[in-house]
Amino acid sequence: MARIVMKFGGTSMAGTERIRRVAQIVKQQADAGHEVAVVVSAMAGDTDRLVNFCREASSLYDPAEYDVVVSSGEQVTSGLLAIALQSLGAKARSWLGWQMPVRTMEAHSKARIDTIDAEKLVAAMTSGEIAIIPGFQGISEDGRITTLGRGGSDTSAVAIAAAVKADRCDIYTDVDGVYTTDPRIVTRARKLKKVTFEEMLDLASVGTKVLQSRSVGLAMKEGVRIQVLSSFTDETTEWTADDLPGTMIVGEEEMEIEDMERQLITGIAHDKNEAKITLTRVPDKPGAVADIFAPLADAAINVDMIIQNVGREKGETDVTFTVPNVDLDHAMQVLEGAQAKIGFNRLIPDTNVAKISVVGVGMKSHAGIAATMFKALADRGVNIQAITTSEIKVSVLIEEDYTELALRVLHTAYGLDAEDAA
Repeated sequence: MARIVMKFGGTSMAGTERIRRVAQIVKQQADAGHEVAVVVSAMAGDTDRLVNFCREASSLYDPAEYDVVVSSGEQVTSGLLAIALQSLGAKARSWLGWQMPVRTMEAHSKARIDTIDAEKLVAAMTSGEIAIIPGFQGISEDGRITTLGRGGSDTSAVAIAAAVKADRCDIYTDVDGVYTTDPRIVTRARKLKKVTFEEMLDLASVGTKVLQSRSVGLAMKEGVRIQVLSSFTDETTEWTADDLPGTMIVGEEEMEIEDMERQLITGIAHDKNEAKITLTRVPDKPGAVADIFAPLADAAINVDMIIQNVGREKGETDVTFTVPNVDLDHAMQVLEGAQAKIGFNRLIPDTNVAKISVVGVGMKSHAGIAATMFKALADRGVNIQAITTSEIKVSVLIEEDYTELALRVLHTAYGLDAEDAA
């Protein structure tokens, strides 16, 4: 039998009926003899509601008090799930972040997990008790409640799985696994049986919303096997995660070599939450680019794609880069404040862009991946505005209106279409 950490997202916990369904899924694992801990998110929409309460109370709210408010959503669902399990005859109790404790560091509202004291938790699991743990929260050095940032429950689950030395961490969500691309856009998308940590980390970072990228990075560091499953199954069907697996996120050593060789590209992701900024007539001299990106870094604004055009005869050049859409206004403000030092002429924003990324460990040993991407897009008249590459990823920036076309074209070009799809 295995030691399993199960995590259920907000849609799975959205209301008492769904919580009762989650309780049935959890009890099936416990009845099979597994040692089980469960990490839960707040009900879908609750965190947004709590955040809005903070904003209505004051636009300059105290981050420490913000954490007190927004962490309450997970406390509610952990208690309700414990009650639902008890009603089914299961031995269960809730464990809040400060009771374990989950110790965190750094700032409120975006804390990072430092250590987890799992001794009592392991003892409870060994005795057959199902532990219900609110995700997203911990406790600071000075004893205050902290939160890990949006999507932090995935990170909580992986961290707890590492602390209790779980055999795997099952992430239950509203999809039944990781697909080659978004199946809502590409009907021939295929569900993947296994994906490496490295591939999933890149897919999560470039738009795939199945898992939070921080959780994947932590799983890779700690060697925690993750399985992505759906909690929305037929309620009349009796099954366990072992019978009908979703997608396993594992180390490269667990992947079969022949599968890695056969499939060059694992998945194609898209992200419409990008904004492009162009600075015109920047002085073409040493230090000019540093003058652009240093103030952005100081403002904690992440920059992704960067293009510097060939210098003009007058010693000037244009510089283009992308930032998250939510940071566009802040980035513009920062750059306008530094205009005198940078020396650019115009600042041109563009939100009508999308990033398309192809990801696969097969890129490490095969040439021509990027060329296939560029040709497939060119053949359908899709213009590429920017390019970035890594060892297992190629990303391009295109006009947002071409997003769905690009996904379909590339999915076919790389041979990822499911043979039995309609």
